[in-house]
Amino acid sequence: MKSSDTLGTLFADLIALQSDSATKLPPVHLWNPKDSGDMDIRIDREGRWIHDGGEIKRPAMVKLFSSILKFENNEYFLVTPVEKWKINVEVAPFFITQVTRDIRDDHQAISCTTLNDETIILSGDHPLIIKYESKSDQPTPLVKIRGDLWALVSRSAFYQLVAWGEASSGGEDNGVYVSSMGHQFLLGKST
Repeated sequence: MKSSDTLGTLFADLIALQSDSATKLPPVHLWNPKDSGDMDIRIDREGRWIHDGGEIKRPAMVKLFSSILKFENNEYFLVTPVEKWKINVEVAPFFITQVTRDIRDDHQAISCTTLNDETIILSGDHPLIIKYESKSDQPTPLVKIRGDLWALVSRSAFYQLVAWGEASSGGEDNGVYVSSMGHQFLLGKST
């Protein structure tokens, strides 16, 4: 297996695209104002931002809000250097609508695109995990975007990941995995 440095060189163009998304973000991790209260904003299961019962349709506004999002003490906030407003999130604040894969020198990188056009490459820094809802035992695939902020993977994107997945080679670990940037991510267990 190639080292992460070699994979970084091999997929430098994809990493640059991901870095470009991240460098445009404000330093919300440095902002710690006092709570300003609750704001009537909700992010639904498909990543739509809802305010006063109606969807915010302006992509630029959604991008701005998502850039000042912070997760603390199991709650989501929109923060500025002087204000901190609590909002509600149904599953995850981001929603992955598309996945693509690049194969180079027998290694692959899987890029995930969010509803607001952020690009993340599945890797050790941006893992894919599967959580199971306690009531229905349904899988909830999530990808780490930044900090403690995660994205729900859309059904169609998850099915594409499964199509690219490979079954484990037997033993007790009988699952389906997808690999990206030298890491394997469990998509589900075989029965």
